[in-house]
This record gives sequence, structure tokens and C-alpha cells, in this order.
Amino acid sequence: MQLQALTSPSLISTGKSFSSKKEVIQYLVKQLGEAGKLHSEKEFLQSVFDREKMSPTGFEGGLAIPHGKSTAVKEAAFAIATLKTPVTDWESIDPTNKVQLVILLAIPENEAGSTHLTLLAEFVRRLSNEEYKNRLLHAKTNTELFNQLDKTETESPKATVKKLNKTILAITACPAGIAHTYMAAEALTKAGKELGVDVFVEKQGANGIEDRHTIALLNKADAVIFANDVAVKSEERFAHLPKVKTSVAAPLRNATDLIHQALEKAEATPKKKYNPTQTAEAEESGEKSFKTEIKDSILTGISYIIPVIVAGGMTLAAAVLISQAFDLQDVYAQEGSWLWLLRQLGGGLLGQLMVPILAAYMAYAIADKPALGPGFAAGVAANLIGSGFLGGMLGGFLAGFFLKFLKKKIQPKGTFAGFISFWVYPVVGTLVVGSIMLFVIGKPLAMINQGLIDWLGSLSGANALILGAILGAMVSFDLGGPVNKAAYTFCIGAMASGNFIPYAAFASVKMVSAFSVTGATIIGKRYFTKQEQEIGKQTWLLGLAGITEGAIPFMINDPLRVIPSLIAGSAVTGAIVAYFNIGLNVPGAGIFSLALLKGQPALLAASIWLGAALIGALISMVLLIATRKNKLKKENKEISAAKAA
Repeated sequence: MQLQALTSPSLISTGKSFSSKKEVIQYLVKQLGEAGKLHSEKEFLQSVFDREKMSPTGFEGGLAIPHGKSTAVKEAAFAIATLKTPVTDWESIDPTNKVQLVILLAIPENEAGSTHLTLLAEFVRRLSNEEYKNRLLHAKTNTELFNQLDKTETESPKATVKKLNKTILAITACPAGIAHTYMAAEALTKAGKELGVDVFVEKQGANGIEDRHTIALLNKADAVIFANDVAVKSEERFAHLPKVKTSVAAPLRNATDLIHQALEKAEATPKKKYNPTQTAEAEESGEKSFKTEIKDSILTGISYIIPVIVAGGMTLAAAVLISQAFDLQDVYAQEGSWLWLLRQLGGGLLGQLMVPILAAYMAYAIADKPALGPGFAAGVAANLIGSGFLGGMLGGFLAGFFLKFLKKKIQPKGTFAGFISFWVYPVVGTLVVGSIMLFVIGKPLAMINQGLIDWLGSLSGANALILGAILGAMVSFDLGGPVNKAAYTFCIGAMASGNFIPYAAFASVKMVSAFSVTGATIIGKRYFTKQEQEIGKQTWLLGLAGITEGAIPFMINDPLRVIPSLIAGSAVTGAIVAYFNIGLNVPGAGIFSLALLKGQPALLAASIWLGAALIGALISMVLLIATRKNKLKKENKEISAAKAA
């Protein structure tokens, strides 16, 4: 591919100075507009910023490739800038990446699946060569950089590497299926050549499966590397091989180490005979542990119900707000009316679909697609027997592990392969799992669920304070991580069982981290970096929407000080809301929760709920400033002592 055909010296800038990522992008968009490549600079700029919100476009080694797909682009093109001073606020897969080379791709919307992927893959392949990248970075003029774009030959001869007669297969797959997928593949291939190992990479990206591993390679291979952040398609093909599992970003940091790990696995656990019909077995090397499988199952189920919960909760919230704002309570209660139907839609998503979806996708995480039917059946059964969220989770485990057992014992082979896959698995699974749920564990589960409801309902005073404080601490411990998700699961389960206090505490606490970070970076501005100040300007808005992740950059940079600071304020907030018996039966409503609270008169409930969040945020803000001030003071003393020495 000739890169020069899609740009020109006028679209290339060398040795520029910018103070932020935003400035770089705005400058390059302007260059494209002046070169006549855009219908509208404003529209294209927005499409680039929208893409930036999805996932990092910074990589490693000083590289960033932002891109936008828009009808505002006349023809595919790209602009390049090399930076005199590295930009440090560019979100990258390597947190230490300091961007010096920026390539902005402008793609017409109708070429999103063709030119976009081809161009991005070509850049990724070329820039994986350090010599090529350095020639671009060190170009003194626009014309010199332009002339280097298609000079891909290696100028210095490579030393001869001794072949090891080993073959490693690899799969790369990232959520977007574009840049990281290709860059990881290129890094593994390059490292293999340097080590004398044959590495073949199958890319599972936006174009589907590329360079699919052949039967010959599957027979020949000694081990396989899974570098993926999304599920690998047809993973059972590699059941006979020793495995190394990692993230898609890992090869970009150290592909050589991954290949060494694969070779060691191959040495310690020789491969088995390849069988085209086999499925992955539990004892295979690299299989998830039982503990990991349980955790992944729960997190998968939760990830699939979150959109349903948010959609149902906001639909129900809209119905309630409309009825209250326009005095339409009679219409709201009248069966068959438009407002009643809207209310039923939201309530149906929460009351009827939530538990079956949870159970189905928990089962799916354990045993793949064959477990979906039995998983949905387990969730429906949980609703029928009144075991709620707790029953749905148990049903998901039951369906997943039973189908995993069934797939191992009855494998789809020969003439009846289709019959087994599309009839035996779903039908037998549904009958067995559904019967166990309905007739064996139904009553005990319902009793346990009712006991939980009664226990939650009896909480008051000191007990409510403790529960609220624990939930608050869990919410802000890892800001959306497993501990946060555990608190969320408990609160949603309690809501599904009819107790609305835990979720009200959870919803109030979700604002604490965001508000405290904004407050700290404004009031204690001089103690925080410019990048942190920019992040702080936005987090309060995320907090209003109930999003805790905005504070993650602070937590990552200084976890030992930030985490305790956030936990302290969050525990106070959770305790206050729970103590006053504030309830909330609409999940995912964010700041709109103010009009939907229960347990106290409307104005009082809203004041307590929001006030608790502000009190917690104030506590965390003071602690964030104090701990940062103390850290900087300590660092200055160390610097002074070093200079004196």
C-alpha cells in the first residue's frame, strides 16, 4: 500500500509544540480541512473526539493514531505531526507512553470497514519496526518525512538467527478489533523471528478471522498464545496445545517473554494429538481455575444485565417523573393507558427479563452458546419459584456446569453432530436444569431469599449504619472493579427481593469519588498536575450519571493514598443513607434518583440522599488534598537531602 497517495507534504508537520492531546487533534483536523479533505471540520473533529472516548488511541514508544469515520470526510487521508515536546495526557495502552508521533486518519463513513482497516493495519505493521518509526520521528522537514513514508526496507543487515524448529500459534483480539489486534500480532511475529521461532498469528478483529490457523498448523504447533481482551472464537481448536493466556496489550510490552513462556509450557507439558472434533477439556493446561470460572461467570452475567437494568430503570424513572411533573398519577395507575404501558415496559425489563438474562449469560460464560437455552430456563424458573436474583445466580451456575459436563460426555461427532448440538444440549439441559430449579431446590431457595428480605427489612440503627458503611467502602475500593461489582450485585439482588435501601446507598456513594476529585483539583489546584486538573473538571459530570470510573487515573497513580481517602468518605455516605432508611427502586437513574427516593417525605429524602453524597465527597476531598500535600512535602525533603549530599 502506498501511503504517500493518501497524504502530502502540506499535511505533515515536524517539530511542533502542543500542550495537550486536544490541541494536537484540533491542529491536524484544521490541516486536513485546509487541504480540502473535509466537508466540515467541526463535524469531523467531533467524530474524532467521539472515537477517543471509546478506547485509547495512544500505544507505546511515543506513538498515537487517532482516527475518525464520518460523512464529513470527502476522501480518505491522513495528517502527521511530530512533537518537539512529548504530550503526556494521551490515554495509551502503555500508561507511561509520552506521545511524540501523531497520525490522524480521516476516513469516509462508507469506507469504515475497508480503507480504514487496511490503512490502520498498514501503519501498525510498519511502525512496529523501530527503525522505520525512528526515521519518521527524526525527520527534520515535512518533505523528508513524506519521502520516508514508503521506504520500508531495512537498511542494516540483520544477524543470522539459529532456527529452533519450534512453532508457536497465537490469537490476538481486542474489543475494537483494529489497532491493538494488529499491533500485538506484529509484535509476536517480529519477536519470533528474532528468537528463531516460527510464530503464526490469527487475528480476530473487525474483519472477522484473518490468517485463520490451518489444520496443518494446528497439527504442527507446539503451543499457543492467547493475547485477547474479548472471547476467542473457536477456542476448542487449541485444546491439544499448552497455552499462555494474557491481554492483547501484553505483546506490545514484551512479546519475547511471552514466546519464552510458550516454549517453557511446551517443554513442561507436551502437546496432545490434535483431534478436529475435540472440545476443550477441564484438565487441559491453561484452563481456568474453578475460582476464576466462578468470578468470570458472575462478571459476565452482570455485564449483560447492566444495559437492561439501565434501560428499564430509566424508562420506569421517566414514567414516574412524567406522572409527578404533570399531575398524571391517575393516568399512571390506569391499566392500558400510555403512561401505564410505559411503566410496564420499564418494570418488565427489570422484573421479568433481568434474572433470566443474568442466569443465561452466567451459564454462557461457563459452557458457551449451548448453555444459553438452559440458562434462560433457569432464570425463568427462578422467577416462577420466587427465588429472585439469588436463584438466578444459582441457576446460571447450575446450567453452565451441567452443560459443560454434558459437552464433555456427549460430544458432537459424525452423522449426529448437528442433532447433539442443536437438540440434545438445549433440550436435555433445559429439562434437567429447569426440573432441579422447580422441584428440588425451589422451596429452599425461596426460603433463603425470603430470609434475606426479612433480614434486610429488619436492619435499623447501628446495623443499618454498618451495612451502609460496608457498601460505601466496597463501591469506592476499586471504582468499578470486582469489589464494586460485588456490592452492585448485592444491591440489585436486594432490590429484586423488595428491599430498596442498599441500592439507594449504592447510588449515593457512586457520586462521592467523582465529586471529591473535582473538589480536590479545584481547591487544592497547586498540589495536582495539569493532567489531573483536566480530569477533575469532568469527573463531577460523570458522578451525576452514577459513573465512578472517572477517578481511576487518580487511583492508579497513587493507590495507597487515594483509595483510603475515597473509602473514608464513601463509608460515611453509605452509612447516612442506610441509617435514615432511604430507598430507591429504580436502578441506573443517576441524579434523577432525587425524584424517585422512598422511605421519607420527598424533599427530606432528596436532601438526605444528596447531602450524604456531598458530606462524603467533602471528607474524601480533604483527605485527597492532605495526603497529596504530605506526599509532595516528603518528596521535596528527599530531593533537598539528595542535593545536600
